[in-house]
Amino acid sequence: MTSPCRMLILAGTFLACSSQMTAQSRAVFRESPNAFYDTLKAEAEQLKAAATTPSKEFKVDFSDVHAPGSPEEFTTVWHTPPVSQGISGMCWCFSTTSFFESEIHRLSGRSIKLSEPYTVYWEYVEKARRFVRERGDSFFGEGSEANAVLRIWKAYGIVPLASYPGKPDGRRYYDHSAMFAELETYLTSVRETHAWNEEVVLTTVRAILDHHMGRPPATVTVEGRSMSPREYFRDVVRLEMDDYVDVISLMELPYWEYGEYAVEDNWWKSRDYLNVPLDAFMTIVRETVRQGYSLVLGGDTSEPGYDGNVGIAVVPTFDIPPDYIDEYARQFRFSNKTTADDHGIHLVGTTAKDGANWYLIKDSGSGSRNNNHPGYYFYREDYIKLKMVDLLVHRDMARDILAKVKR
Repeated sequence: MTSPCRMLILAGTFLACSSQMTAQSRAVFRESPNAFYDTLKAEAEQLKAAATTPSKEFKVDFSDVHAPGSPEEFTTVWHTPPVSQGISGMCWCFSTTSFFESEIHRLSGRSIKLSEPYTVYWEYVEKARRFVRERGDSFFGEGSEANAVLRIWKAYGIVPLASYPGKPDGRRYYDHSAMFAELETYLTSVRETHAWNEEVVLTTVRAILDHHMGRPPATVTVEGRSMSPREYFRDVVRLEMDDYVDVISLMELPYWEYGEYAVEDNWWKSRDYLNVPLDAFMTIVRETVRQGYSLVLGGDTSEPGYDGNVGIAVVPTFDIPPDYIDEYARQFRFSNKTTADDHGIHLVGTTAKDGANWYLIKDSGSGSRNNNHPGYYFYREDYIKLKMVDLLVHRDMARDILAKVKR
C-alpha cells in the first residue's frame, strides 16, 4: 500500500506534468526561406541563360541617318503630352483620341483630356454584339480602326479621362492581357456551344469588362452640371464627326471612290474609306501640319528601318531606293502582307533636314518610350509613303480630293 505522503508526491508530480502538457502553443508570421533551393534555381537560370544565344534583329545602322535631334526641331500643332497604352491593343484609340483633342484645341482653344478606355469599353461591347449576330464569323481582336472612335462617340458619347481612367486597381499602366484572354475564351465557348443569346452574351462581356476596367459612368459633372456622356460629347466636346474623312491609297480598289479597307481590324466592314492615288495621299500628309492641322496614320511598324531605341523610321536603300517608292511598291507589300495594318499614330509636326521631309509622330506604343525623346518617333517621308496605308483628317485638308470623288 502506498503511504499518504507518497500519494501526495505523485499527485503533485502529475499536476505539474499536466500543466506543462496543456500549455497553449503560440504562432507567429515569419518568412520561411529555402536558401538552398533558391541557390539551385538561380544556378539553373544562369546555365539556361548562358546556353541561349541572344536573338538579334536585322536593323539599319542609324548612325548613317541624318535625322532631327529632338522634337523641338519640328514645327508642331498643339497636342496633349504622349501617354502610354501599356500592355494593350489600344493604339487605334489613343492616336485618334489625341487627334480629336488637338482638333478641339484648334477649333476652340480649349484643352481637354478625354478617356480612351471609355471608347475601348464600348468597342468591345459592339464587337461582341456583331460576333453573336454573325454567329462567330466576325473578327474579335484587341485592335480597331481610327473611324471606330467616330462611330462609338456618336452612339455612346465620351467622357473626360478623370471620370473614367479605366484602371480600377490603381495600377500605373494599362494591362489588358488577362481581360482579353478572358473575353476570347468566353466567346470561343459561345461559338462552340452555339449559345447565341445576345442579351446573355453582352451581359457577360460587360461583367468581364467591368471587373478589369471598371463600369463606365452614366453621368459626369462639369462645372456643376451633371450630364450624360452623349450630352458631354454634344455640349462640351462639340465636334462634328461628319467633318472627318478616312483616306487610303491602294491599287486594289478604284481610285476616287469609297470602299472597304480589307484588314481584320476593320471588323465591321466599313466602306467609308476614300481611295486615292499615292500622290494625292502624300499631298494631304505634307500640307496638313503646314496649315496647322494634324492627322491620324495607320500602317506597318515592323521594318529594319523602324527602331524604338533610336525613335526613327526610314526606308533603307537595301529595301528600296526612295525614287522607286511608288504605288506598285506600296501595293506589292500590302498584297504579300509585308505591310500590315498593325499600329495607329498621331502626326503632330514637320521639319526638313538635308533635303528630306521629316514628321513628328506622337506614339502611345511601348517602343516609343525607349529613346531620348520618349513618346515620339521621327518618321522620314519615305517611310510614310511606303508603309502607312490609311489616314484620318479634317475634310478641310481633303477638299481637293473630295471634289474628285465619283458619286
